[in-house]
Amino acid sequence: MFCGGGSAGHVVPNMALCEQLKDQFNLCYIGTDGIEREICNGRGVEFFTFDGAKLVRGKILCNLSLPSKIHKSIKQCEDILQEVKPDLLFCKGGYASYPPAAAAARLGIPVLTHESDVSLGLANRLIARKCRRVLTAFPSTAVKIKNGVYTGTPLRRELFGRDRVMAKRTFGCDLRPTVLVFGGGSGSQAINDCLRGCVTELCKNYNILHICGKGNAVYSSLYGYKQLESTNDMGEVYACADYAVSRCGANAANELIALRIPTLFIPLENGASRGDQVDNALYFYERGLCRILREGEMTPSALKSAIDELIADKKLKTALKENVFKRGNERIIQEIRCALNEPLN
Repeated sequence: MFCGGGSAGHVVPNMALCEQLKDQFNLCYIGTDGIEREICNGRGVEFFTFDGAKLVRGKILCNLSLPSKIHKSIKQCEDILQEVKPDLLFCKGGYASYPPAAAAARLGIPVLTHESDVSLGLANRLIARKCRRVLTAFPSTAVKIKNGVYTGTPLRRELFGRDRVMAKRTFGCDLRPTVLVFGGGSGSQAINDCLRGCVTELCKNYNILHICGKGNAVYSSLYGYKQLESTNDMGEVYACADYAVSRCGANAANELIALRIPTLFIPLENGASRGDQVDNALYFYERGLCRILREGEMTPSALKSAIDELIADKKLKTALKENVFKRGNERIIQEIRCALNEPLN
């Protein structure tokens, strides 16, 4: 049984593992009536629902009822787990992971969790005490955790080996460099506004492929500027991209680095997150694998300059070409098999 939700970033990596495991195991998913249910239904993965309870950062009054809600969620998960009787619970983080993990630990069901970011999220910090091992996307994370194991991050097979010529044709890009700009699953208003303040100048030299988020597209007849509100095929989008501008959520960051796409990261910060995206961006920057523009310094002119510098950065392209990046799928599946065969304590 898989769990993890609250955002697509917690669900999509699980789907990458499900794709490889579906012919060997009976798989199912437990989560809230949110993005995880929508994605699982679209992939034909059996889904069990409980009522989620999420911490609202910076708003104490909104969290007063949280303990009672979490208690209710754990009880619901216990009932589901007793009915399904899974041999293993695999968690991917996010607030939708904690109740199933707590319930599984009470029932003696082995638990594994995976952390995609450099720093552990709140749910995984709590889950770490209840599980066999904490699998990590970054080696520096694993060494800080008693039961940590570095595995790398799971990536979807469909992202690799795509036809660049066909992708360029699909999005109407000419022979100039194509810059992909996106801000996470729901888009980023800050990046959208800033890009649109300089896109006319950018399109004099580049194609701009902009994933702006649902409901955020605006009318434009500008040559070289292509907007998408969303896409169901990031593999085709990545195949089209010569360069990228992106937030630094762990999944997007690892995908861009694995595909060797030179990227300008604009990490989410300033209280809008726990700082994980800044940590992720700095990890790659310190290894010469990306460029960074801090959101507090972002203006249309600064963004245009940063994109020009990204495209001119030959040292970055060389570092990405020489970087060895391995998908974590096989190592994670190995850990799943080990946990299934380990005797209960």
